[in-house]
Amino acid sequence: MPGSVKQNLYSVKIATYKADDEKNPPMRKTDHGKTPPRTRNPASRTAPGRPLRARHPRADEETPYHHGALRDALLQAAERVLEREGLAGLTLRAVAREAGVSHAAPTHHFGDLTGLVSELAAIGFRQFNAAMAAADTSGPSPLDKAMARAKAYVAYARAHPGMYGLMFRTERLDMTRPSLHEAASASFAGLAGAIGASRHEQIAAEALSLDQAAAIARAWSQVHGFTMLLLDGRLTDILHRLPEGTDAETLLDAMLRSTVGRPAPPPSSTVAR
Repeated sequence: MPGSVKQNLYSVKIATYKADDEKNPPMRKTDHGKTPPRTRNPASRTAPGRPLRARHPRADEETPYHHGALRDALLQAAERVLEREGLAGLTLRAVAREAGVSHAAPTHHFGDLTGLVSELAAIGFRQFNAAMAAADTSGPSPLDKAMARAKAYVAYARAHPGMYGLMFRTERLDMTRPSLHEAASASFAGLAGAIGASRHEQIAAEALSLDQAAAIARAWSQVHGFTMLLLDGRLTDILHRLPEGTDAETLLDAMLRSTVGRPAPPPSSTVAR
């Protein structure tokens, strides 16, 4: 065979060998002279015909929310925790777990626990104010409206005992926060307006006479005191002593009728000696 033909055949063999070597590179030995094991594709571990299981997020993984929606979701979660576990169980971590987000989310939106509970109390006052406004449309006379407002007051507290209790925990709240200050001020203005209507006079919540302040404090103390006694179970003994079928609402109605609408004594009245 001519030398040129041999040279060409040799070149073809070398080229073929290099191509095969690039496709299937040889295993290199380690420093200890052993060939490392081949890595397997994780997908190959799945049995033929068996579908891959979907991965479920862990409890500590953050649920995706829009920025504004996350703030509302945190407040809703806080209300659920409050009503279920009470104020003692309302912590930033508990709220984050309830909402399914990271522990840092409540701090990012509210700063601290005081900020969170203050915004939550503002929601409570707005809910309460809406209930009071609805009661104002229940009857034509001031007496009817006063009775309806008192019953709505107690009904709201019974339906939301945790929220109601938080609204009056001033030491836990930051009353300078605009949302809470506005909602609480609107609540007091509604009370002052209702007392003014029952007295057939206009009451400005910003400047009260002593007689007006006394009327507001008397009405508020009466309904708030009844509500707290009821929530704490302190009226149970009284209710058990009443005729069968008499409930707390009946007792409240009788108490209000004995006091609401009663004219206040003149400011100048004195006790005879």
